[in-house]
Amino acid sequence: MKEKIDDILLLKQIREGSEQAFRYLFEAYFTPLCRFVHLYLSEKEIIEELVLDIFVYIWENRDNLQIQLSFKAYLFQSARNKAFNVLRQEKKNVSINEIDSDALETNATSLEDEELYRLIQEAVFALPEKCKEVFQLSRNENLSNQEIANKLNISVKTVEAQITKALKRIKDFLGDAYSYLW
Repeated sequence: MKEKIDDILLLKQIREGSEQAFRYLFEAYFTPLCRFVHLYLSEKEIIEELVLDIFVYIWENRDNLQIQLSFKAYLFQSARNKAFNVLRQEKKNVSINEIDSDALETNATSLEDEELYRLIQEAVFALPEKCKEVFQLSRNENLSNQEIANKLNISVKTVEAQITKALKRIKDFLGDAYSYLW
């Protein structure tokens, strides 16, 4: 709940024209947003320009800005949408005669897998820090709950609760389209 209160205060200060509050927002999120957009795009200049556009938009529209969840959620959703727009613009038109149906089927499955991986990465990236750390130790490093508890000096019950919380948030993030995974 503290993050939500801080976001409300930060939004209020930015609406009032506080350059210090805006600078705080920029310094806190510019690099993480660039890393996040890098999941979708590879050119550094395009990534940085895209992220800067988000901050310019926030500053220029600060009077009318509506943040429903948190600044973090708003920023990452904006970044994802902008990355998707760039990807859509880069997509080439191909005539139906040029399509190899076997290759298309293989590529479609590969693209679906790639998109699912990106969505999961995005969901994990949006987790609260402690929850993300526990989840990544469990899934990426294949540590047992006891090993994670020992490493982070927390209880096994806390580890279990954090993993459950992470899975629920990831499931919610993915929505009904990927309900077959659960």
